[in-house]
Amino acid sequence: PPGPPVYVDLAYLPGSWSARTVDEEFFRRIRALCYVVSGDDHLKEGVLRPLLDALLAGKHQWGIDIQVTLIPTFDSLVMHEWYQETHERQQELGITVLGSNSTVAMQDETFPACKVEF
Repeated sequence: PPGPPVYVDLAYLPGSWSARTVDEEFFRRIRALCYVVSGDDHLKEGVLRPLLDALLAGKHQWGIDIQVTLIPTFDSLVMHEWYQETHERQQELGITVLGSNSTVAMQDETFPACKVEF
């Protein structure tokens, strides 16, 4: 239902089939300083571009200047293409895509990581 936007520090975007529920209206209503995009699977690749485009369209409607950080947790050709094709628009809207070359080692496993502070 219509209502005022909700402001949060961090929003974790759903993966797999649930990612289809994230549209322009979602980003218009759920206003986060950071959005985490996860779900390194074949299902996410199919809905990733519409999700990222919805972020641009929804953020455009905010009407206020709030810096937003997008944090992908996986490497994706779709993400790279979107980033390059929309980079100028991202800058206009105050959206930063956070890439990370850092790794964390825990027990017998290493994985990419980034630190987010509020």
